Amino acid sequence: MKRISSTLLTAGAFLTAFLLAIPVARAADVFTLSSPVVQDNGILATKNACDDKQRTPNCIGENVSPPLIWSNTPDGTKSFALVLVDPEGRAPAGVTHMIVYGIPADVKGFAEGELSNPSDKFVGGKSTMNQGVYFGPGPPPNADWHHYTFTLIATDLDPKALQPGLTRDELAAALQSHVKGAAGLVTRAKHPS
Repeated sequence: MKRISSTLLTAGAFLTAFLLAIPVARAADVFTLSSPVVQDNGILATKNACDDKQRTPNCIGENVSPPLIWSNTPDGTKSFALVLVDPEGRAPAGVTHMIVYGIPADVKGFAEGELSNPSDKFVGGKSTMNQGVYFGPGPPPNADWHHYTFTLIATDLDPKALQPGLTRDELAAALQSHVKGAAGLVTRAKHPS
């Protein structure tokens, strides 16, 4: 009995030492996009909705972009692109509410309202509404929730590599073979009526 106990203790000690000697594989830090004011699948505030009532009566807000932050940038990133799309709007193509790119790699986010105006921190593309900055949600009345997906794309392109005014399709073509990673944040909005 002592011999069996001794053998088991020795085997247990050996197994423990062996397991401790194996390098622990850590999961790589995940590239993440988030907002301090809206959770993933959370509801955008009314102030985040568009304010251009001449364009459409669906605009009931102040066109204030929500604050965004990101972390764990992929290695080799030189710039970012940020796109905001409503897939339910104008189906099947969806509505592109914002396209900005040429965001330097040292930028880690945008303050509330910062994407609503031109900035030296990004190059404006061309949204469905022909805007180079944030254009907030404007879902129609009597419709279900619309989803607004912010997609942050890490690239190996110099921040000044792309010309202003690219559409979503043109940006996608320009980023071929230059993407280091992507992170998303899905938000929702619904007309209050």
